[in-house]
Amino acid sequence: MNIIIDRASSRGHANHGWLNTYHTFSFANYFNPDRMQFGALRVLNDDTVLPDEGFGTHPHKNMEVISIPLKGKLRHGDSLNNSHTITRGEIQLMSAGTGILHSEYNDSSTDNLEFLQIWVIPDRINTEPKYKDYDIKPLLKHNEISTFLAPETAISIMQQAWFSWAELDRGTSREYKFKGQNTGVYVFVVEGEVKIGDTVLNRRDGAGITDTEAITMEALQNSTVLLMEVAQ
Repeated sequence: MNIIIDRASSRGHANHGWLNTYHTFSFANYFNPDRMQFGALRVLNDDTVLPDEGFGTHPHKNMEVISIPLKGKLRHGDSLNNSHTITRGEIQLMSAGTGILHSEYNDSSTDNLEFLQIWVIPDRINTEPKYKDYDIKPLLKHNEISTFLAPETAISIMQQAWFSWAELDRGTSREYKFKGQNTGVYVFVVEGEVKIGDTVLNRRDGAGITDTEAITMEALQNSTVLLMEVAQ
């Protein structure tokens, strides 16, 4: 098993006042040649947005964009005339394809919005752009590693990618078996503390794991973890 550890404290960081953001991989003004991507996983941003603030209309092209709210209300708008607000337990998927304009705002006037924005490089380009949001709560099981996004299912992206969510009580151990070929899994600890092999990961730490067929994850505290298996 090969493991690359990205500590929370080593991420890129920018505070724009209305936006406090951390970048696991090179993004915007943060450039680290050793932290460009993990296989097809190109961006993992951890954003906190002040009330009534957000990202104005801006373009994307040939990128799969996954947004996962952790706290608060995330409002999306785009050039396909979609306008939706989602909260924790829901996700939005946007396939930018030939090009799309979109905006993302905090839909609350009182509470901060916290969400993860993830970009995955697609396995084909110049496709028709599209957007959809999903309620994934029925797919999530407590004390299990629950896959909510996978190829050839109702919730999928244009890439060999499997996303899973785990909310584990302290002392719980679960095995994750790799689902694809020539893939790696990126483990991101949203909250808590977990152990994989001899490696302990704390809140907002990440680890890219390859050259194995399975990993066992033990929760050292009550923990929430996002696992992203992607083509390498």
